[in-house]
Amino acid sequence: MHPPRTPRLKFRELSMTDLDDMAALLGDPRVMEFYPAPKDRNEAAAWIDWNVRNYAEHGFGLWAVETHDGEFIGDCGLTWQTVNGTPHLEVGYHVRAAAQGKGCATEAALACRDHARDLTVAQHLVSVIHQDNRSSQRVAEKLGMRRDPSLRHTSPIHEVFSMRL
Repeated sequence: MHPPRTPRLKFRELSMTDLDDMAALLGDPRVMEFYPAPKDRNEAAAWIDWNVRNYAEHGFGLWAVETHDGEFIGDCGLTWQTVNGTPHLEVGYHVRAAAQGKGCATEAALACRDHARDLTVAQHLVSVIHQDNRSSQRVAEKLGMRRDPSLRHTSPIHEVFSMRL
């Protein structure tokens, strides 16, 4: 089950029919600036497969985010991430470069935060963000998250933002 519609956006499960859009999203160097490298088409297919497995196992994952008219915006959702050796529920998001700076990541992530509260599967929500990614840090802050120095990611260049649900 995915979050409900927002004023501008809707969510749905990813599938292999999204491969072209996801390959373009995850292959864009601007979108993937804070990842080790953009993903190729096979890695985008693996990303979709990972999320399909997450839906089956957990009932959530990263969902496709579209406008109400069906324009692909990116992905956003909830996944389990290991922080300090313990699983934590993370909200994550990727937005097409052309749609960035318009509040889409914040709008989608707020819906996912609220959905996480409704699911009651975790007491905290985290977001693991590259230390130089100010845009994603601002989204996390708009969700009510703050840097949490008690939570350390295995990568020294990432910070963990968290909030109580």
